[in-house]
Formats: sequence, C-alpha cells, structure tokens
Amino acid sequence: MPLFATFHSNRKQSQDRSSPVPKIPYIRWWIGALLFLISILNYIDRQSLALLIPTIQSDLHMSDQQYGNVVSLFLMAYAVSYFISGWLVDKLGARIALFLFLTIWAGADMLSGLAGSVLMLGVARFFLGLGEAGGYSTSPKVVSEWFPAKERGIVVGLYSMGSAIGATVAPILVLWVASRYSWRGALVATGVLALAVAIGWLLFYRTPARHPLITDKESQFLKSLATPDEDQAAALRGVEVWKMILTNRVVWTLMLARMLTDPVWYFFLFWLPKYLHSARGFDQQHLAQTWKIYLTADIGFLFSGFASAWLIKRNVKAPAARRSVMLFAVIFFPLAPLIATSGNLFWVFAVAMLIAFAHTTWLGSLSTYIVDLVPRPILGTTFGFIGAGSALGGLAMNQGVTWAISQFSYTPCFYTMTVLHPLAFALIWLFTRREWKISTPTR
Repeated sequence: MPLFATFHSNRKQSQDRSSPVPKIPYIRWWIGALLFLISILNYIDRQSLALLIPTIQSDLHMSDQQYGNVVSLFLMAYAVSYFISGWLVDKLGARIALFLFLTIWAGADMLSGLAGSVLMLGVARFFLGLGEAGGYSTSPKVVSEWFPAKERGIVVGLYSMGSAIGATVAPILVLWVASRYSWRGALVATGVLALAVAIGWLLFYRTPARHPLITDKESQFLKSLATPDEDQAAALRGVEVWKMILTNRVVWTLMLARMLTDPVWYFFLFWLPKYLHSARGFDQQHLAQTWKIYLTADIGFLFSGFASAWLIKRNVKAPAARRSVMLFAVIFFPLAPLIATSGNLFWVFAVAMLIAFAHTTWLGSLSTYIVDLVPRPILGTTFGFIGAGSALGGLAMNQGVTWAISQFSYTPCFYTMTVLHPLAFALIWLFTRREWKISTPTR
C-alpha cells in the first residue's frame, strides 16, 4: 500500500509540473484553412457526376432529360437545405451543425456510387444537396465569429476559392480514380474522404470563447469585435428573427441577386462538361481539360478578397468596397456568347475562363457583402435564406437548359448570361446601400 501511495503521489506531482497545452498563434487562419478544405471537398463531390456522366448514362441507360432531373433533385434539396440549415447553424452552433452536414453528404456520395438505377442515383444526389448547402450556411457564421471586417473578404475569398479549386482538381482526380476503379469507386472514395473531414472538424473546431488552443492575445482581439447591434440581435428569438429577415428589403434584394447570378456558376459546373462533350466532341478523358477554366475561377475568388481589402485600407467602407469589386466583375459578361459562336477552341476556353473569373469575383464579393451587412447572431439563418435564392435560380437554370437543348441548342444559354449580373448589380445599388438596422420589437 505505501508503494502504491508513493507511485500515485509521484504521478500527481508529474502532472502538476507538466507544461500546459501549447497555444496556436493566429488560430483563426487555421480555422479559415479548414473551411477552405471543406469547400474543396464540396465541389469535388458536386462536380464528379457531371464529369462521369458519359459513362453513367451508358451504364444506367440514362437520357439527357433524366440527367437534368437528377440535377434538379440535387438543386431542390439544396434549396430546402438552405432554408433550414442556416437556422440549424444558429441553433446548434457551427461545430455540431457542420459535422451533421458533412456526415449527410458523405453518406450520399457513397450511396451515389452504389446506385443501380436512375431513381436511386437521384435519391442519393437529393441527400447530397441536403448536406452540401449546410457548408455554405456555416462558413459565413464562422467568419463572422473569428475575423474582423478587414479580413473577412480575404477569408471568404479563400474558402470560396476552395470551391473553384475543387472544380479544378475534380476533372483530374475523379477521372483518374474512375479510370482505375470505375465511376462507382470514384464516388464512394469521395464519400469516405468527406467522412474523414467531418471527424476532423468535430475534433478541432470550437468558438473563440471556448477554443483551448487560442492565445490570450487573439482571444482579447476577437472579443473586441462585438457591436451593440449584435448584442441587440442576440436577444431576438424565433419568430422575431424571421420577422426581421422577411421584412428587410436588403435580404430580399440579396436573395434575388443570388437567384439571378448563381445559375451561371451552376451551368459551368453541371452543363459545361456536357456541352463540351455533346457540342464540341470531347470524350470523357478530354474533359479533364476543364481544369483550366476552374483555375481562373480560383483566381477570381482570391482577387475579390484582396481587391476589397486594398480598397478598405484606403478608407473605403467595407460594403462600398465589395460593391466596387462587383461592378468591376459585371463588365465581362457581355462576352459570354463567344463561347457558343466561336469556331476556335482556343477562344472557347479563353472566354469561358474569363467568365468563370468574373463570376467568382462577383460571388466572393457578394458573399462577403452579406457578412458585412447582417448581424452576427442571425447570420446563419439569414445567409441560409439568401442562399436558397441561389438554389432556386439553379433549379430554374437547369430546367431552362434542358428545354433549350431539346428545342434549340446551348447557344441561348450563353446569351442569357450577358444580362443577369448587370441586372443584379442594379438591384444591389438601388436597394442595399443602407446598412442593416436592428430594431428590437416592442414587447
């Protein structure tokens, strides 16, 4: 017994003398890097179906109309998820909510690889839409908690760039795995990867107030970011939050802007590979060349963040800086019809690259603009509501493209791209230049 007591005493003294867990300086940028990784994975998973569709259509005897229906199921679920996922983020917190979303989309990916019919594939992609929208409802909440206004454009551009990097990597990675293990193996592999990232997120992420690895200096810095408006918004609950959202013209304008402009990006993701296959004669392996287009999209996301940060350093207010960058992006969209009308593949790719750059510059700035304007405690719910406009616009685009190629060709789709962003910018200029005002309801 004395021997045991001596051992126990020595062990306790050793634990008392042990050094504390080392802190991580600037841990907020590690959080931003994790959002970046999740965004990459999101778009590898999303892009995989469009890249593998020539083989999947053959194996499952799927028509173009059925492919359009499968994409529509994804976008329908994406819209539904946007409406509810933002509320879940505000309710459960970013850590638990994003783990839930990642787990759902991991299972959906694996189910896609096991699909034995068009119906089963459609069900799997429906669940993928439910999970993936949650990633983009959670990320703005995380950014608002961890980053000041002058850094938000950079970090939103960073994790948004992850989507374009995912789309860039997907043609190479997914098609390489499919060439070795079939299209089914490629889809299952993406699901396994998503599950691994979900576990990593759950283990690492905490809010600034609860993270054990944050330094005292960074903790004090982040506490200084709270504003009286945000404290007021934090007191709101349930019906009051939705009343604020549904009666605010800024929210409806931003939702409409996403509804008008995001279809361009969805077209590039879901239909551009099929356009190159059907109208330009690319086989499945040659579709790997689309990485060039998505690479310029990466540059656009980065450019949006650094351009607005540059303007803010020159004393331009953050919302005005985002609008200036969006205006710059708008000027390129009248070139879009050249993708369909040019007989030279060099110009097809060059203009497609320019349009991809312009859209992601626009989208990165618009996403940060939302973070600037919306109070932090209701940001998840609000961003989800606005993001639902993105999915609804994508759903309308998908049905429109299916109809256009059955009745005419892909050409009308590229002409439509010329007007969407200018119209959205006009709405933003007219209706969102006033900052969000919090007014606590009378009780």
